[in-house]
Order: sequence, then structure tokens, then C-alpha cells
Amino acid sequence: MIEFSTSSFCNFGECVEVGLSPDGTVLVRDSKDEGQTTLAFSRDEWVAFVKGVKAGEFDPA
Repeated sequence: MIEFSTSSFCNFGECVEVGLSPDGTVLVRDSKDEGQTTLAFSRDEWVAFVKGVKAGEFDPA
């Protein structure tokens, strides 16, 4: 079974959860509906996304 983590910045249970599959694929799901299909990203895709987040590329403000 894959363990999913939720950010400490989670807003009252309406969060994104992230898990790591045995083959290294990063899985993302909605915490409100854990039974839904997960999004899957390669390690390189995930690293690029996290770098973009840290650089403020996805800040809607």
C-alpha cells in the first residue's frame, strides 16, 4: 500500500496528497476523494514542478 502525505499547510482537509509508488512514480490525489484516480508523474517531472513552485511560477496572486 502506498502512503500519501499531506502538507502541513492543508486547509481543513481540502488538500492535495502526494505518494511514491514502488517504481519511483510520484502520485498525486485529492484528499477529499481518495478513491479517485491519481495523477502520475515521473521523478524528473515532479522535480521540475517543485522547482517551479519554489520559484513562484504557479502563484496566482
